[in-house]
Amino acid sequence: MGNAVHAIEFLDENEPDQAPSDPFLATVTRQLEAYFRNPAWQFTVPLISRGSGYRRRIWEELTRIQAGQVQTYGALAHQLSSGARAVGAACRANPLPIIIPCHRVVAADGLGGFAGETAGTRMDIKRWLLAHEGVTL
Repeated sequence: MGNAVHAIEFLDENEPDQAPSDPFLATVTRQLEAYFRNPAWQFTVPLISRGSGYRRRIWEELTRIQAGQVQTYGALAHQLSSGARAVGAACRANPLPIIIPCHRVVAADGLGGFAGETAGTRMDIKRWLLAHEGVTL
């Protein structure tokens, strides 16, 4: 897809590290590492977001939630004249987690889900990302 990020996937922790295979991937890696050093880092790599216009609108809104802050599915839905379940579905379908920070969207009564899960490894990742950004729920 040229020099744009179109997906980020979480690998099993047993997967060996691999060096970036080209300069663009090295840039993406450096920017992710910068986020892990400083959660307020602003990504500048070009993105390709595949999804409906509605989902892209939600994903764009997610990029406005600052590190260290969260927004509920319901509040985001109200802001977008939508429904909380539709916002959750868009978050679940987000192809660019971390860069498009769907982990910053939570339920009114707790964490909600992450990447289609409400328990397990993905939720551990969400908890870690939020803690990394200084969020306590």
